[in-house]
Amino acid sequence: MSIKKITAVITAAAAMTTLTACKGKKVEKGNVEPSSVSVVEETTVPTETVETIPVETFPDYPISYPTIEKKRMGDVYEAEDALMTEGLEFSDVIPETKNEKEDDDTEKPTAVIVAPYSGDGYVTGFKKDGSSYVIFEVDAPSNQHYDLSFSIASEKLVNCRVSVNDKETATFVTKDDNEFTLITLYGVFLTKGKTKIEICPLDGDLKLDYLKLSNNTSLSTIQYNAENSLSNEAAGESAKELMSFLTENYGKYTITGQYASDETNKELELIYQTTGKYPVIRFSAMHNSGSSFDSTFKDIDACAEWHYKGGIVGLMWYWEAPSKEKPSVYTKETDFRLSDAVTDIDIAKLTQEEIRGLYGEGKISEQCYGLILDLDNMAGQLMSLKNKGVPVLWRPLHEASGDWFWWGAGSVRDYKWLWNLMYTRYTEYFELDNLIWVWNGQNDKTLVDKNTFDIASLDIYLPAEKEFGSRYEQFLALQNIVGKDKLIALSECSTIPDMDISFRDNAVWSFFGLWYGKYLHDENGAYSDIYTNKDAFIKTYNSDGALSLDEYMKLREGEELIPQYDESMTTTTTTATATDTTDTSETSTTTETTAAVW
Repeated sequence: MSIKKITAVITAAAAMTTLTACKGKKVEKGNVEPSSVSVVEETTVPTETVETIPVETFPDYPISYPTIEKKRMGDVYEAEDALMTEGLEFSDVIPETKNEKEDDDTEKPTAVIVAPYSGDGYVTGFKKDGSSYVIFEVDAPSNQHYDLSFSIASEKLVNCRVSVNDKETATFVTKDDNEFTLITLYGVFLTKGKTKIEICPLDGDLKLDYLKLSNNTSLSTIQYNAENSLSNEAAGESAKELMSFLTENYGKYTITGQYASDETNKELELIYQTTGKYPVIRFSAMHNSGSSFDSTFKDIDACAEWHYKGGIVGLMWYWEAPSKEKPSVYTKETDFRLSDAVTDIDIAKLTQEEIRGLYGEGKISEQCYGLILDLDNMAGQLMSLKNKGVPVLWRPLHEASGDWFWWGAGSVRDYKWLWNLMYTRYTEYFELDNLIWVWNGQNDKTLVDKNTFDIASLDIYLPAEKEFGSRYEQFLALQNIVGKDKLIALSECSTIPDMDISFRDNAVWSFFGLWYGKYLHDENGAYSDIYTNKDAFIKTYNSDGALSLDEYMKLREGEELIPQYDESMTTTTTTATATDTTDTSETSTTTETTAAVW
């Protein structure tokens, strides 16, 4: 790295001091200390280790789910023959349709217009308080995934809940054109035999014609053949080795991960005391405080220490906007607007001196100059990890599909400009070759150039009372957006996925990252059952489908993990490998994919 690039990191801190001091704001010491960003560092691995004995150890849990037998079918169940609550009525009047309206909301489920109605008529008269429902009693011919298609007409947008055997499975919103359309839930797993499928409109009346039960074909399209190469052609060996491991084991295992709230790793230790296992990935959310990056130094040291212990490091950035008056991550709390920083001048590979010159000449805005100073300060922290030989799962500008963070509140064009600025400056100017780039834009509109990221991820938070399952519908939707050559990961979650269900649904996330706080422990620091039942948590960490730290280290050393099987189990067990079992059956021509809602 040239002396100019080394100087840029130091200059960024000093320049930020100058900008801030002009307004009389107190300058944090960390922004003026060149020694706070070390470029040449010791890379010796600490030799002193502390042995910790777990409170309790647990046996390995094999992946287990009923044997799946795919059968082609398309049975129709008429609403007038179903069970229904009192007050609902049968009608055979053909509804008056509205003129088709232009629909720009891509989040609404797509649907296919069908005939006026099937059978003798339809059921209507649903109450607006959500107390009316219809129960279809279906006879599933085998254990497999099914598509549930409801033929519905509605004059208004109505929220509907679908439950299978009294467990909520999904919700959707109807169309409002008063024409019978098929709205489909894809890949719902049913066991062979009688099943109750309930549909309940929550806030309005509609016309329910029938339920069609079809064999699912979409889940079998999920594949695990992601490319091994990194987007940065100049990536270092440590990043290449980690990426090779991720791709080689994609679909075979889900790698465990946990967010640490501070350098004490109390969350990771709690997991160890609870399950007898450590997670593989230590995730951390670095957070600058306005112009100060002091708080990130401890994060960097903790990351290096975790790497020396054999684990993987994952980092994100809660980037407080470079605003003098209101430096906040959140759009509603800052006056910074990304649009004010965007420039057509190619500044990604310019020196600090050159960029300062552009600012002084009025060719770039103060907001733009502030972004560069922040980017270069963070580059110094990541450079510290590079010099220590630490590869990083780097997830910047997270959740860009929402407007709650300032980088997602403006136009998509502005967000992509910032992504490309960071990517180019970090990979080409600072030569940060230890980063594996994780794109977390979360929808097709925010999709950046596929040559600038390596992994696509989602953040999924659900109410505590709702089962997390595998979230296969969102896995599939994201893979359809980015392609099958990218790894798909669960970068943040409120509950860890169920390994049995994940393999059953062919939705094996590359890794997961459970957020800290209430999602893991109570106010006293003890394990909390609110979001994940303790037994389920233990089972996941000891599952043959999930990699814990000790297992990860064995695989890295070339040892083979041999799954254990319990012959007394009533369900058929499978090895912890997700295979592509392509279903060649015909796909129904009257259904289309329902858009996933993140």
